[in-house]
Amino acid sequence: MSRIAVVVKGYPRLSETFIAQEILGLERRGIGVLIVALRKPYDPFIHDLHRQISAEVMYLPEYVRDDPARVARAKRWAEKQPTYATAKALFDADFKQQPNADRRRRWAQGCVFAHELPEDISWIYTHYLHTPCSAARYAAHLSGRSWSFSAHAKDIWTSPDWDLKTKINDAAWGVTCTAVNEKYLNGLADDPGKVELLYHGLDFSGFPEPDGEPSTRDGRDAPVRLVSVGRAVEKKGYDDLLAALAQLPANLNWTFTHIGGGELSDVLKDQADALGLSDRITWRGAQPREEVIAACKDADLFVLPSKLAKSGDRDGLPNVLMEAQSMGLCCLSTQVSAIPELILDGETGVLVAPGAPDQLKDALSRLIQAPQTRYELGQAAAKRVRSEFSTDPGLDRLAEKFRKVL
Repeated sequence: MSRIAVVVKGYPRLSETFIAQEILGLERRGIGVLIVALRKPYDPFIHDLHRQISAEVMYLPEYVRDDPARVARAKRWAEKQPTYATAKALFDADFKQQPNADRRRRWAQGCVFAHELPEDISWIYTHYLHTPCSAARYAAHLSGRSWSFSAHAKDIWTSPDWDLKTKINDAAWGVTCTAVNEKYLNGLADDPGKVELLYHGLDFSGFPEPDGEPSTRDGRDAPVRLVSVGRAVEKKGYDDLLAALAQLPANLNWTFTHIGGGELSDVLKDQADALGLSDRITWRGAQPREEVIAACKDADLFVLPSKLAKSGDRDGLPNVLMEAQSMGLCCLSTQVSAIPELILDGETGVLVAPGAPDQLKDALSRLIQAPQTRYELGQAAAKRVRSEFSTDPGLDRLAEKFRKVL
């Protein structure tokens, strides 16, 4: 039985449960998988999801200097292949547009990938249209395989149009996880139907149903428990959240717990100190899914103040919002990217403008003092997300596409 190679930037990663969920779902549908990762894991934990995946993992050298002999062997092999001239021409055309070390590294990774690819791999499927896709595309052409992609968020919005267009047109097909993405990518494609909307959705089996017990905390006595799960990076908007929390009335009682690692962790802690908020905030760092579920069950309000980063990076459809909603936890977020596809403002949660701490402060103040509103929004959110954002339809569709080529 042949398999597909699923290409990812790193594996396993705590912030990419949607990829682990997809791999596990494909395995359960009888699709054999080899995971190909451009880097080894940096996270201190893994999710239970990762323990259930049986696929073997092939790690490519993250940098040429990590294993120059391995890269040299692969390049010597590549030069002897009948596919070499065509594949090298693709790289040369890309390098002319982007003449840097990063592009050379993707060619090196593509050579190692193609050289070491097992014979039973009949298709290459890459997550993200930026660096993993570059290596996967070169490997596909060198090894004589067809390939496809799944596009998400940062890979779309921080890549130049020429690179996206080249890859979309070269792939057999592509999928993406939001309607916003699908419209944009098909607008770049020579064939406007090349990219299909396919929500990741969520496997709700691991998430407890809403318990039906509304919280009575309203900020007067016991503190209202705010929680957020997300990497400490610019696009998550945690600087705006801290600014909003600092503007809340002094007599309003609340606590905030953040789960997630990230490059801005220390910067955010310093900001909280400067604003006099640190005694109300718990920074828990990266945590496995089990701890995330426990924190959400204990919380009154989930807050994710996403916004556009200066680089153009933005969220797609954050899994953490679906996870929180599935448990009946009221969510406050922003009108960015595909978040309005998930949260209907005033019906299944509350949305404010991105990058607007004043609006965030007003919404926080209202929701902290309104436990019944939080409860009703949370219940409505759980009902909608569990009926319309299940992972099964997307996984069934993806498995069907792979069965045609295996």
